[in-house]
Amino acid sequence: MKQLYLTAIFLIWSFIDAFAAIYNHPLVYKFDIKRNIDPPAWRLTQKAFEEAKNKKAHLIIIELNTYGGMVDIADSIRTKILNSTIPVYVFINNNAASAGALISIACKKIFMTRSATIGAATVITQDGKIAPEKFQSYMKSIMRATAEAHGKKKIVKNNDTIDVWVRDPKIAEAMVDSSIVIDSITVKGKVLSFTASEAQLHGFCDGIVENITDILKHEQLENAQVEIYRPNWLEQIILFLLNPIVQGILIMLIIGGIYFELQTPGIGFPLIAAIIGAILYFAPLYLEGLAEHWEVLLFVVGIIMLVIEIFVTPGFGVLGILGILSIIIGLSMSLIDNIVFTIEGAAVPAVVRAFGLVIISFLTSFFISLYLSSKFIINPRFTKLALQTKQDTANGYIGVDANLASIIGKKAIAKTPLRPAGKIEIEQHLYDAISEDGFIEANQPVEVVRFINNQAYVRKSKF
Repeated sequence: MKQLYLTAIFLIWSFIDAFAAIYNHPLVYKFDIKRNIDPPAWRLTQKAFEEAKNKKAHLIIIELNTYGGMVDIADSIRTKILNSTIPVYVFINNNAASAGALISIACKKIFMTRSATIGAATVITQDGKIAPEKFQSYMKSIMRATAEAHGKKKIVKNNDTIDVWVRDPKIAEAMVDSSIVIDSITVKGKVLSFTASEAQLHGFCDGIVENITDILKHEQLENAQVEIYRPNWLEQIILFLLNPIVQGILIMLIIGGIYFELQTPGIGFPLIAAIIGAILYFAPLYLEGLAEHWEVLLFVVGIIMLVIEIFVTPGFGVLGILGILSIIIGLSMSLIDNIVFTIEGAAVPAVVRAFGLVIISFLTSFFISLYLSSKFIINPRFTKLALQTKQDTANGYIGVDANLASIIGKKAIAKTPLRPAGKIEIEQHLYDAISEDGFIEANQPVEVVRFINNQAYVRKSKF
């Protein structure tokens, strides 16, 4: 009877175990990075990791195909991978060059198609030239540190058990520095790149596969449930707005809108276009945590200073220059993840790239605006968009009241301080005036010396 009882328990337990094996499949969460390593790729990575964590995924697989991109973004992605509590594998489906190599090395396991390559991580400037040594040194250090993060393993060699790196840091450095020579692996003067078979031979590939199914078989996860991360429509819009080309166009829209608004009376379409451009520019950056409150505020203050300089103070001076600088700094700093300033060497390329994008877009928009404004004025198709009527003096039009010239030589009282502009009073009438003697306090006697363009010019007087 006891034996029968134990047999029944065993059968029930086996049934429960088999049932769990069928219905409790481990979840493998997959997402793709098939683009340049840029801010949208970073946002995509963050969202995918967040979803994988919420769904309690057993494994994350990144399907990667990239020629590289921004070093600071790649460093953020590799840090995310290294700190993940969920194991992360990468499936290199063709290319993992430059920043892509850094991301791949960060993953726990690397799988490649037979035709895939990995390496060539030398830092390149935007004009295609090799970046200065300090940038190469930074890239070498994070490649080395990433390889070292996987630690060492024990192997038997010549009947001795020794510790070797899971991924050789020296090989990782050779993907950046062409001067590094490793016997039977690198050639001096050439940056290291591996084919799939070479990468597998030297510990930078854990398996040559053709698809995700092959990876699951390799890892004995044939019964796993595979879920693919697909951004919703809102995420797709944000990813689109984070594209550097789109950001450049939005900056041009902001500057062009402000320029045309200042050229026309009232509030119209150019100002609305500039406001929409600013919202589309700052909103995704703010949601990403890139644009801080002070950066948005600095941009707004810059606009206010520029408007005051143009409409309130005569000429174009310090306030206008500060306004332009505030606009440029606000737009530029909002593109930079503040964490890069805590990483040695990471801030410089990020700052240069951000300011370069903003300044180039700023100047391009300004010169295009100048060109288009001249075309609008002379093109008959756009004559209704601007006032074309001429007010000739022959038809009785005059710019100012001619009788006002009679106040020249008259004595007056400064009703407000003249700094040098202000108000004066003559026979209980107020006039705009500018002091030719510099600052004059209120209630001081002055004399009108000339009157030009509805503006009185005065000097100190004694009476």
